[in-house]
Amino acid sequence: MSSSRTDSSIVEVSMPQMGVSVAEGTIVEWRKRPGDWVKADEPICDVSTDKIDVEIPSPASGRLTRILIEPGETVPVGTPLAELDTAAEPGEAHPEESPSPRSDPSSGPPDSASDTGEAPEVDRSSFYSPVVRRLADEHGVDLGRVEGTGVGGRVRKVDLMDFLEDGGAKEEPEERPMHTESPYQPELQPAASAGDLIGPTRREQMSPIRTQIARHMLDSRRASAHCTTIVEVDFSRIARRRRELREAMARRGVNLTYLAFVAREAVAALERHPVLNASIEGEEIVYHDQVNLGIAVALENGLIVPVIRQAERLSLEGLAAAIGDLATRAREKRLHPDEVQGGTFTITNPGQFGAVLATPIINQPQVAILDLEAIVKRPVVVERDGDEAIAIHPMSYLCMSWDHRALDGAEAARFLAGMKRALEEGESE
Repeated sequence: MSSSRTDSSIVEVSMPQMGVSVAEGTIVEWRKRPGDWVKADEPICDVSTDKIDVEIPSPASGRLTRILIEPGETVPVGTPLAELDTAAEPGEAHPEESPSPRSDPSSGPPDSASDTGEAPEVDRSSFYSPVVRRLADEHGVDLGRVEGTGVGGRVRKVDLMDFLEDGGAKEEPEERPMHTESPYQPELQPAASAGDLIGPTRREQMSPIRTQIARHMLDSRRASAHCTTIVEVDFSRIARRRRELREAMARRGVNLTYLAFVAREAVAALERHPVLNASIEGEEIVYHDQVNLGIAVALENGLIVPVIRQAERLSLEGLAAAIGDLATRAREKRLHPDEVQGGTFTITNPGQFGAVLATPIINQPQVAILDLEAIVKRPVVVERDGDEAIAIHPMSYLCMSWDHRALDGAEAARFLAGMKRALEEGESE
């Protein structure tokens, strides 16, 4: 850095406030290294909170001079994460812009920290992100063989891809010598450890989102008196109705799913059974006037629950559009932090992956969560002209976990029975 630089040209990148209830964030990965030029609003790092993963934009244009918080560290909102020199100019030389040993074998080693007077970088060469670990496992790569160009020598995804493109081969396991001692002399054999009995194992650190999910699920199990009630629903009428409406909605850019029908009837049922659209605070039940409907979305590395606010105001098509929009933006990591806050009731849909029965865990501080299972064709007994017959119908289970502190089994059963009747007979249309 030039001697003409002043403290006034240094801008801090801080952990931003990401939603009204988000108090801290975990650095997942830095997209820039010290010495890199960064444009204003360009993503500079990825942060994970207890609700969502977000990209942190640069507050100004400048050269990244220092990274203060390493990947994996969790810090409160407002904590300085890095420093930018806004007086720098694009294209100015810095150590990272010189050819690396990989691109120019004849180049010498970079100046040491003692030569520059700067503090040495923290060694991050053994820290691997979940993406890097997964790719390495898929290709059988020993990450110790990959040269990292990230902060502190950390191996980034691009480093691993370069290694594979350069011919990094899957290593064969080391051949072990055969044991030749007599099996009739067990006293000469060392006692087998638990690890020997289990076989080879592999450990990896939980990702930030997995850690948060684990914490929330345990907290919910400790907080709520979980019970689950299940009803079986015949989706024949819904299947016919979906065929009638799907093409017209598709022309308007809306994907009409079975989940949208279930969400519509759930919202109507919540208005009839307000105790299920509630939360518990201490010894009080807080009833919510609006239905802020959470829709659980499965991500590659976890689960997130974006919220459709005032769902009671939306039509079937409006709910279908909102569900599709939130799910798409959740998977593309384009949700805003406030979009995963303030839910009053949650629906999860593991049936899309083929599950047929489940007991979901309540999303705190709510008092219930509804689970839509796979819709499969099963033989059922039906009445035709006064006679009973066996027919093949699309059937599914609605499973609802609920908090026995707030309500009893009769109320849960009435709620689900009303949903079943509405889905099968169309009472709410």
